[in-house]
Amino acid sequence: MICHVMHFEYKQQKQWGVLVNHRLYPLVNSFNSTALFLELGRKAAYALQESIQKGAQIDSFNPEEVTVLSPVTSSRVLCQGANYRQHMIDSGMNPDDKKFNMFFTKSSASVCPGSSNIIRPDHVELLDYEVELGLVIGKQVSAAQKVTGENLHEYVAGIVIANDVSARDIQFSQSQFYKSKSYRTFCPVGPVLCLLEKEDMHYLDKLQLELSVNGQVRQQDSSANLVFKPSETLSEFTQMSDLDPGDLILTGTPHGCALQVDPALIKKVYSMPEDTKWEYFKSEQKKNGRYLEHGDEIKLTIISMDKKVNLGAQNNRICNT
Repeated sequence: MICHVMHFEYKQQKQWGVLVNHRLYPLVNSFNSTALFLELGRKAAYALQESIQKGAQIDSFNPEEVTVLSPVTSSRVLCQGANYRQHMIDSGMNPDDKKFNMFFTKSSASVCPGSSNIIRPDHVELLDYEVELGLVIGKQVSAAQKVTGENLHEYVAGIVIANDVSARDIQFSQSQFYKSKSYRTFCPVGPVLCLLEKEDMHYLDKLQLELSVNGQVRQQDSSANLVFKPSETLSEFTQMSDLDPGDLILTGTPHGCALQVDPALIKKVYSMPEDTKWEYFKSEQKKNGRYLEHGDEIKLTIISMDKKVNLGAQNNRICNT
């Protein structure tokens, strides 16, 4: 059974609630983390949704009346890089040569509500966006596991929208994935956490991702085009990392980021003197006019083709420090 939930604050109290027909129905108990909600509140959310569908009269809110919080609280943020074929090409890779899953991490301090302003540090010149499907872990893992389509539901509790905001000048000039992607506000998550059961896992291959900047669509693709699927990715992650309920795994972004790297450019850059090559790289990248600037507005959506899974809409504004 699909169940859409939100984490929010109302009258200075943090709560969880079920979203049905654009109304938010609060759970009786509050939970101060995603892990606790999944452990103690998940069944209550399903029960509340069933009562609503049966016509029970229950107090509710318009989501615009509350302060929406991230449905993912303090947790690991594990990420896949270049997991859509065309994005590999954009990043200067040959997808026919890349036979491995690329992993990195983001700081949990980068996680913020989906409606947050994204703060660009003063020293960052190439600020980029990446719409991604996020998997929220529902099971503790402390040893390598074989995750398959049949048992995937034991590991994935639900899904969210995330924006893997990236400072490309830091990423390339300092060879720093973690730093370039971990500044505060660089991982807006939510607004909706969609809980999934075993029979719903097929939706992971049927989701439409879209990101626009100032009303112009920049990214648009289907999760059907993920190169490394969630079960394969989770199997490999468990060989290297423990997992806990509430942890977040970002599955990669489609084609259309601001970053566009011609392999010839990379070859030329690396042949230049150290003190000039990255200034040249930045100047070449800025020519495409796609990097985020102060005041830009970003909108992200993820929705299934049959509209039964809808992760809401992220609306962010870029602000300079």
